[in-house]
This record gives sequence, structure tokens and C-alpha cells, in this order.
Amino acid sequence: MYIKREIESTLDGFLRQGKVVLVTGARQVGKTTVLKEHLGGSFDYISMENPRDYLSAKQDAVLFFESKSLPLIIDEVQRVPELFSPIKWIVDQSDEKGRIVLSGSQTYHLMKGVSESLAGRIRIIELPPLSLRELIGSVAKPHPYIPDRIESYEKPSDVDIWEIIHRGSMPELQDQSLSWDSFYSDYVSAYLERDVRDLINVKDESKFYSFMVACAARSGQLFNASDIGNAIDADHKTVKAWLSVLQASNIIRIIEPFWPNIGKSLTKTPKLYFMDTGLVCHLTRWTTADQLRNGAVAGHVFETFVVSEVLKSYMNAGTNLRDVWFYRDSKKREIDLVIQEGHILHPVEIKTAATVNADAVKNFKYLENMESYEVGFGHVICQTPEPYYVTRGVQAVPVWAI
Repeated sequence: MYIKREIESTLDGFLRQGKVVLVTGARQVGKTTVLKEHLGGSFDYISMENPRDYLSAKQDAVLFFESKSLPLIIDEVQRVPELFSPIKWIVDQSDEKGRIVLSGSQTYHLMKGVSESLAGRIRIIELPPLSLRELIGSVAKPHPYIPDRIESYEKPSDVDIWEIIHRGSMPELQDQSLSWDSFYSDYVSAYLERDVRDLINVKDESKFYSFMVACAARSGQLFNASDIGNAIDADHKTVKAWLSVLQASNIIRIIEPFWPNIGKSLTKTPKLYFMDTGLVCHLTRWTTADQLRNGAVAGHVFETFVVSEVLKSYMNAGTNLRDVWFYRDSKKREIDLVIQEGHILHPVEIKTAATVNADAVKNFKYLENMESYEVGFGHVICQTPEPYYVTRGVQAVPVWAI
């Protein structure tokens, strides 16, 4: 059963703005499904996974297009970079918008083709895994998460947040009859054998797998290349190169510290977050939701889930992810997230508890020292069933309200 995606209205808007639209995202997040479901009535569809179309496009890309009609969806387009130049020529023959939609899962190869051939002609959307909004059927016009006052909120009935966090947000896994462990085992194998091999020459795939496990164990924490290198017996240059592979294939996101021009008292070390907590649990062998809920990593995985949901809200709305930061100064005083809205900074803490007090937001005051910025309304995202005020300018809000 198709789950309606927030990105659909964003896709419609981008089709009205650009001659070409590129939909990218990690493997198995539903790119093909959403394009077929949402555009299938008016767009023809071809995939470069189809051997016949692949061979035809590879041998003569110009002739390939002569047998196709527009508007057209071309899936896994990164497999045939020869298509980018003819696409440029085709869309330049008309001022009409939204005639070609491209899709693929390897950002590096896609971006190379786009930057060389389609600059100025293309709008780009990254489709994330399913969001919590989509999973509970609360899909409206996509909007980025910005903390604001919430007067009331009705928690979805009969839904366990830890079951959702553990199960993960891949569309295929929403079929409860599918084996969770088998799905992720196959997912990781396909990722190693196809995406990783295409991006870099990995001589020891088992070591790259160990690298993925080490990163998963550190999701929600400061990225330390030397620490990960020591754990897998690799130098920090290799770790950084491999991290770029996880980024290019949309498995992880790096959140940068907020860094205004106020001196050198703040950390420059970024944080690492996986975009799918199900994959985190699989890699680190938290095999049930109850184990996770009561385990030592519950806080970090809960934070990973919340941050990924915040990021998904920006991705689905097609807006700037660079408005999402965190704060940490030289005295190790932290704020989990800082949401920038122009010159307003909204502080956000993430807690697994259901009840929090003013001590949870004690570090919010350090944002007041930022020259040219003002501190806006703040949130503590936690497991409370209903929103309540922690201080005058800060509310504790349910994770469902993201």
C-alpha cells in the first residue's frame, strides 16, 4: 500500500520552476515508487536498470531520445552519464518547464553530470526515508521544523515510538511480515557490492563494514576520525575518505556547529547522524525495540531519530539544510540543535524523558551572546504526551509534533 509522501507537492513546485528535476536519495527510500505513483499518469518511465534501455542509451544517447516522448522519467540515470549532454540540448529547444525528471541514488556521479551539463536548468530534491509525519498519516503541505508555541497536540493512538525507531523508516519495511534483520542484511550487502564499489576501490569490504558499524555506534556524537580509525585499524585519512562515501550515498548527515564570527571559543568539530535508525540498530545489534528502549544507547539513538526527522522536514520541503546547526563551546556546553530562521536562533534540546525542568535548557542562555542574532522560541523534544512550558520561552513538546 502506497504511503503518501510529503515531497509530492515540493516535486510539483519544482516541475513548474525548472526544465529538469533531479530526485536523489539513498537506496530503497522510495524514489521510483513516488515518481511512478505521483507522475505515472502523465510521464513515461524508463530505467537504466533495464538492460535494453541501458544498452541503447550507452551506445547512442542521441538516437535513444529519438524513440522517447516527453515528459519523461529516467531512473538510475547515473549509470549512463552520456545522457546528460543530449538532455541539455533537448531542454534548451524549448522554454517549457518540467519535461524531464531524473532519479538516482549515487549523489557523487549525479552531481558530476549535473554540474558539467545541466547547471542552471535543473532543480534538485533529495528524498529521505519515510518521515514520522508520513508514517502516522499526518501529511500536509511540507514545512521545515521551526520551534513555535504548541497549544495542544493529540498523540497518535496505539503507536510505540520505540517500535518506529527500531523498525526504521524504509518504505519496504512497513510491511510487518518482512524480516527486519534479513532486510537490512540484504540492504548492507547491496550497498557494499554496488554503491561502495562504484565510488571507491575498497580492497577489504569487511573493514568498510566495520567502519559503518563504528560510525553507527557513534551516531549522535562528535565526529572523531582518529577514534574511529583506532577502532577499525585505519588511518584518519581513510576514515575521512570513507565518511565522504557514506555522505555521497545519503546514508549519513554531518551537522556543523554554529560558528558566527565571535572569536575562537566554539568547537569546529561536526556531529555525525545516520538518516535511518533501523540501520543503526541493525549495525550495532540492538535486535528488538525493548532492548533499545532500555539499553545504554537509547539516548543517542533517540537523538539520531529526532535530528533525522528535523532534517527530513527540510528535505521534503526542498529548503536549506544549512539552517540546522548545533552549539558547543570550549567549556563543552552544548545545545543539541540550533535552528536558524534568518537572524533568529531557536534552541532545541532532545531528551528521552517525559518530564523535564528548567535545568534541561540552562545552556540556551549562551546563544544570547551572539552578536547580530536574537534568541527565538525554544523546544525540548521528548516523550511527553502533551506540550507544556519549561520556561516562558521554551516548551517541552512530544516527538510526534516535529
